[in-house]
Amino acid sequence: MKLVVVGFGQCGGRIADEFAKLNKRARSQRGIEIITGTYAVNTDAADLSGLSHIKKGYQHRILIGSRKTGGHGVGKINELGAEIAKEDSDKVIDAIRQTKRFFETDAFLFIASAAGGTGSGSIAVMTQHIKERYADKPVYNLIVLPFEHEESTEDRTIYNTATCLKSAYSVADAVFLVDNQRFVRKDASIKGNLAKINAMIAEPFYNLLCAGEEKKAKYIASKVLDAGDIIQTLVGWTVIGYGKSEIPLFRFRREGGRSFRDKSDETLKGIQAMDEAISELSLKCNPIDSKRALYLISAPSKEMNMDLVKALGDYMRDIAPEALIRNGDYPRERGVLDVTVILSELSDVEKVRYYYSKSTSLIPEFKRRQESTESKLRAIEEASKEIPSLL
Repeated sequence: MKLVVVGFGQCGGRIADEFAKLNKRARSQRGIEIITGTYAVNTDAADLSGLSHIKKGYQHRILIGSRKTGGHGVGKINELGAEIAKEDSDKVIDAIRQTKRFFETDAFLFIASAAGGTGSGSIAVMTQHIKERYADKPVYNLIVLPFEHEESTEDRTIYNTATCLKSAYSVADAVFLVDNQRFVRKDASIKGNLAKINAMIAEPFYNLLCAGEEKKAKYIASKVLDAGDIIQTLVGWTVIGYGKSEIPLFRFRREGGRSFRDKSDETLKGIQAMDEAISELSLKCNPIDSKRALYLISAPSKEMNMDLVKALGDYMRDIAPEALIRNGDYPRERGVLDVTVILSELSDVEKVRYYYSKSTSLIPEFKRRQESTESKLRAIEEASKEIPSLL
C-alpha cells in the first residue's frame, strides 16, 4: 500500500518525519516505495526547521498562516488553526498534486495532535478539502491524544481534543487513535521520550505497507494482505498494535525432522506476539466492540505454517467475535516473528466518550470565566471615568 503522508502541527510533523524515515528504510532494505510523498504543514517556522527526514523545500515543509501568526504558531487556539487551514488549503493541495508518483497513491494519511492548535484545527479541514478533490482515494486521520498531565493542567486541552475528534470523525474514512500515555517511559528525558513515542507510533505500519508492494518472488506471501484488504478494513474509530517474538536464526537439524516441541514452539511464539500486539494497542479499547479486524504475520517462511495461522485466527475470533477478519502473511523478517493487528469500526471508545462528556461540561465554565473577566474589566473602566487621559 502506498500513502501520501501529511503531518499537521508540531506533533503531526514529527510523526510524518518518522514515516519518511520508514520509507527510506523500505527503499534501502527492501527496494520498495511505501510513501509517495511526505509533507509537514505548520504555522510555526521553527517547528518545520526541526525535522530530519522530510525534504527541506517549501513544497514539503509548508508554512501556512504567516500573515496572521508571523510564523510563530496559533497558541493552542484550534479555531484559528482551522480558519488558517481554510484560507491556505490551496498551498497544501498544490504541493500534493506535484508529488512525482502521486497517482500510484492508494490513500492519504493525515496526522495531528488533538490537543494543540494548528494540527487539531487543520486536520479535519484539510481532510474535507482533499476528499472533495480526490473522491476516489480514502483519507485516514491518525490523531494523537494528550498525556495525562496535559489533561489535568489545562482545560483547553480537553476542549481541543473533543472538537478535533468530532470534526475528524465526521469527514475521515477512518481515524487511528493513539494515546500518548500508553507509550510514555517515565525514566527517559522529554526529548528522548517524544522521539521514542513517535517512532513507536509509526513502526506498526512498516510491514503492513510493505507486504502488498513486495516485488521479489521469494518474499511474496501465500496470502497477500494488500491495499484492497486494508481499505476494506479501515472504517471509523480504529486502533493498531504490534508485537514480536525472537526466534533463533539457526536450528540444529534433528534426525527424523522437526520434533513436536519445535512445532509447538512456533505456535507459541506467534501467540506471544499476538498477545503483545493486543496489549500494546495504540488506545485501550474492548476488541469485542470492533466490527472489522486484520492481522499480518511476518516471519521467515519456514517458521510459518497452517497451525500457526489457525491458532492466530482462533485467537482473533475469540477476542473479536463480531468482526469481519482479514489476514495475511509476509515471509520477510529474519530472527523474529512479528504480528500487526488492526481493530476497526469500533462501536464504543471509552476515551472518546470521556473527552466529549468532559468538554460539554467545560463549555458553560468557559462562558462563565469570559463573562467574569469582561465584568471585572468594565468595573475597572468605570472606576477610571473621572481620571483625565494624557493621550
